[in-house]
Amino acid sequence: MPRHLQREIEKLKKHILALGAVVEESFQKAVRAIKDKDVDLANKIISDDDEIDHTEVDIEEECLKILALYQPVATDLRFIVAALKINSDLERIGDLAVNIAERVSFLATQEKVTFPFDFDDMVQKTQSMLKRSLDALVNLDAGLAREVCAADDDVDAINRQMYIQVQQGIRAHPDQIEPLIHFLSISRHLERIADHTTNIAEDVIYMIEGEIVRHRTEDYRTK
Repeated sequence: MPRHLQREIEKLKKHILALGAVVEESFQKAVRAIKDKDVDLANKIISDDDEIDHTEVDIEEECLKILALYQPVATDLRFIVAALKINSDLERIGDLAVNIAERVSFLATQEKVTFPFDFDDMVQKTQSMLKRSLDALVNLDAGLAREVCAADDDVDAINRQMYIQVQQGIRAHPDQIEPLIHFLSISRHLERIADHTTNIAEDVIYMIEGEIVRHRTEDYRTK
């Protein structure tokens, strides 16, 4: 690898990892805001999203500059392609953390909702997926990335159960339809974060092995 290209790729990797750390922190704050109904924290998540958006644009421009100036091939090209996609998924996770924060801001103004659903398991699984996907990126660990992909089924199942429970809650408490719909939105946003985290893991596998594993979930359980 030419020395200049190597320096640019190392710099790009640091920027991607830095964005990952900021996005992970934003999601963790959103989780705390849910538990504590912390409107101030929710508002901070919303205001801080501009930093994530600007960083995402900077990284995309950096990737395009490397492609134009150095015309990388093979492993280097795979890294740039994967970095572009991971960058986009991280920005979307940041947006979803904002969406959760907006739901929290509304729910904090409502009286206590009669609803038995507990977000803790879904949150824990989604947080673990995000952390492990970023660890897989840092350590170039395809095995860990496959574990992340396989874990997405659990979050999907919880989201489906949430939908059923919200339906039941609306029937039992028709006066609480609006807050219950906001609970369902939070569940949906968590499920989408898990989806984007899975995308990151799939791109890590592609980066390392050159294999496109989208739509091949059976592979996650056999390797």
